Amino acid sequence: MLTPYEQGNRNQTTLWADCIAFYETLARRFPSVLKFEQAGVSDGGIPLHVGIVSADGVFDREQIKRAGRTVFFNNNGIHPGEPEGIDACMAIVRDLCFDPARLAALGDTVLLFVPVYNVDGCLNRASTSRPNQDGPELFGFRGNSRHLDLNRDFVKCDTLNARFFNQLITAWDPDVMVDTHTSNGADYTYTMTLIHTQADKLGSGLGPFLRSTMLPHIFSEMAARGWPTCPYVNPIQETPDDGIVEFLEVPRFSTGFTALHNIIGFMPETHMLKPYRDRYESMRTLLDVTREFTIAHGARIRALRAQARADQRRQKEWPVTWKMDEANPTTFRFKGYEARRHASVLGNYTRLSYDRSKPYEKDIPYYSNFVADTVVTVPKAYVVPQAWREVIERLQWNGVAMTRIEAPTTVTAQYYHIGELSTRATAYEGHMFHDDVQVERRTGTFTLAAGDWYIPLDQDNARYAVETLEPQGHDSFFRWGFFNSVLERKEAISDYVFEDLAVELLEAEPDLETRFEAWKAANPDLLSNQDAVLHFILHHCARHVEPEWRRYPVLAIA
Repeated sequence: MLTPYEQGNRNQTTLWADCIAFYETLARRFPSVLKFEQAGVSDGGIPLHVGIVSADGVFDREQIKRAGRTVFFNNNGIHPGEPEGIDACMAIVRDLCFDPARLAALGDTVLLFVPVYNVDGCLNRASTSRPNQDGPELFGFRGNSRHLDLNRDFVKCDTLNARFFNQLITAWDPDVMVDTHTSNGADYTYTMTLIHTQADKLGSGLGPFLRSTMLPHIFSEMAARGWPTCPYVNPIQETPDDGIVEFLEVPRFSTGFTALHNIIGFMPETHMLKPYRDRYESMRTLLDVTREFTIAHGARIRALRAQARADQRRQKEWPVTWKMDEANPTTFRFKGYEARRHASVLGNYTRLSYDRSKPYEKDIPYYSNFVADTVVTVPKAYVVPQAWREVIERLQWNGVAMTRIEAPTTVTAQYYHIGELSTRATAYEGHMFHDDVQVERRTGTFTLAAGDWYIPLDQDNARYAVETLEPQGHDSFFRWGFFNSVLERKEAISDYVFEDLAVELLEAEPDLETRFEAWKAANPDLLSNQDAVLHFILHHCARHVEPEWRRYPVLAIA
């Protein structure tokens, strides 16, 4: 059973239909090794499949979880123009089916895989959509049927694919994930580069284990097998010569999303300018190396994940944004090509190129440390009003424990007032994303309705709840616009009526008058703008306040 890649000229990738038929044939021939089934559907109506490989023929998820078995998860084809993982996974699963020694080496570890995640994009095949890439001859498209990039959709979950992925991660709770990709950017000697879950974000157990044990093994083993590997080449300036910065994978990305579930994640990025044959071979090697390490250290990884969850149950202060530690870079021995800058033949500017006849090897700065930027004090629990059903659904898809309030209850709770925002002028992945969010913590008395949701933080999925419900989190639901309606005032004024009322308000509310005088001094150019003057008074007076305006509706129970 050769794969379509193996049958071709090593510059071709499988068709989606051939890929699915391949696995279905394997599952029929080896029913005690491979279970392969449809587990969802895409926005374009195309089936989404999941495969499970088990050395002892046990495929029942609950039985596997009760036994405490390690689960290694491989996701492929999120960007179908980057198909090395699709082809490599087919060969790996085939070899596990046919080779008893390879299968026995799995031990009690289970291989969970998605053969093609962006099935819509996989069917949208061409040879022209990736002009900077060397092969294969035909490939899929980055966007899905809604023209969304699925590797920006994991938290906002606009697509059925992301909903499927959220629920799959919750159901299986894998210990290690590898999500396969092809990179772009600078030119260098490496075929394989690697993004991994940012170690500082994983905490005091998983983080040091990843940084000090797992990553050194992966890099040394990849080199020993003929594929020297570099951290993802994310230059701090224009070229790698000035140093590279570790990729801060926030939860919109696969590795950032799985980190919310305390899963060690990898995003291997083969280099676009290397031949497809080499990219395929390096990807297969990376999948083998990470899987073999996971098998050998599964018990340790599971114990560290359990400890991380136990620690988070007791955590009172929580980083929700991180920033690069500029003062403490490490170094990496980098093998690159000399950069050249010379006149363009297209215009009056200087262009960049790399001279492959002049390779170099030298130590460059590597900014691999990140420190907490925004830290919040977390409450005992959150309350999410039932009206915000899109948020509640996503919490449920991710296994967040919550209960419904049975009867109207009056509580004193903390809440956020939304202050200054910096919002993108154009859509980003279908949303008007808030890049900067300023909040003020306040306290008030609220009546919770029967049916509202109470979310305690003494639970395994506390991290997902905190990082999505705290509005300043990197990829919070607020940043993605799920609560945008609270930013709008609902009542209006007639200027000729409010002119007289505004004078009365300034006389009745001394604090308002003080703030108005300060505003006038700071904004003399706006004094001729009637709307600006009247709306400042309206928005800052006490008499006509709209309590819901700019009040973040998620409550914090101390």
